[in-house]
Amino acid sequence: MSLIRQNLQAITATIVATAQESGRPPGTVQLLAVSKTFGPEAVLEAVAAGQRAFGENYLQEGVDKIHAVQAAGASGLEWHFIGPIQSNKTRPIAAHFDWVHTVEREKIAQRLSEQRPAGMAPLQICLQVNISGEASKSGVAPDEVAALAHKVAALPNLTLRGLMAIPEPAEHFDQQRAAFARLRTLYDQLRADGLALDTLSMGMSADLRAAIVEGATIVRVGSAIFGARNYHKA
Repeated sequence: MSLIRQNLQAITATIVATAQESGRPPGTVQLLAVSKTFGPEAVLEAVAAGQRAFGENYLQEGVDKIHAVQAAGASGLEWHFIGPIQSNKTRPIAAHFDWVHTVEREKIAQRLSEQRPAGMAPLQICLQVNISGEASKSGVAPDEVAALAHKVAALPNLTLRGLMAIPEPAEHFDQQRAAFARLRTLYDQLRADGLALDTLSMGMSADLRAAIVEGATIVRVGSAIFGARNYHKA
């Protein structure tokens, strides 16, 4: 059995067990395999093990990988863009990806809406929230989320699905939970305000258990699946 297959099985078992411990039905948490800095062969190995959803942080690397994986015959995959978005990069994102997790400005959402190719399904959108208030982190401020959410929800060719966050790293489980609980509270407020949201993209390799306990529907896991990254290749 390949190492990637073994890792996927271990992560999936953790997700299932944590969801069950939290009283959540099986299948309510999706695993997003973050394949940045790993080549198409690693993605194809994960596909062979049953993985279908992949996250990419770097646009050109992601687009090249999508084309290579398709050329290898893999189909039915879901590609999520989870990196920072520059205005001049929205067109290829809109043309190649199924989901975007990192919308933090109305201008970016408008460009994605305008540039989504005709005939493609609506682009699935999460708003990135700077839930810990870190100066170095991207994301809309929590008190500005509602205004942005209503604007994005009204745009054509997009479907606003929910919220995403990368909280400040915390060592203790309760501290991890507290940050994710703040995002969940924002999400619940938006739903109460009439927005049809169903997605909380939160939790990575080091804190996915706390995220699942607090209601994550997508967890983004990279190194625990593919191994340590070599950023010199990125």
